[in-house]
Amino acid sequence: MLSRARAALGTETGLAATRAGRALRRPHNWLQLLKFSLVGGSGYVVNLAVYTLLLKAAGLHYLAAAVCSFLVAVTNNYTWNRLWTFRHQRGHVVFQGMRFFVVAVLALAANLVLLRVLVELGVGKILAQAVAIVLVTPINFVGNKLWSFRR
Repeated sequence: MLSRARAALGTETGLAATRAGRALRRPHNWLQLLKFSLVGGSGYVVNLAVYTLLLKAAGLHYLAAAVCSFLVAVTNNYTWNRLWTFRHQRGHVVFQGMRFFVVAVLALAANLVLLRVLVELGVGKILAQAVAIVLVTPINFVGNKLWSFRR
């Protein structure tokens, strides 16, 4: 079975022949994913810090706190992704920003659904938010790589 998988990856009819296969062989894409992950990590910390502060200190409902913390984190992430991760793919700041925001809103919607489900299942609100953010990260990366910051 392993030999079949290797053969599929190495032939022109397998994954290697696809756009995804070619993209996986480019070191630049892996470096970009690393940068995106580092920016995302900083946004993750910002999001959870603001979320916890709004939840505990301000007494906001957990879904309202999630939306507010999202707005702060998405601003952080857009800035760093534009300046660092996708700096060679910069388009017009307004158009790129709008596309980034659309992707982020879709990720936020998925995050809020997951957050609510996890909280209703008995997971603590902060842990639920931490898990939900991680689960929607692939949506963010793919959307931003293929649409927001495309050349």
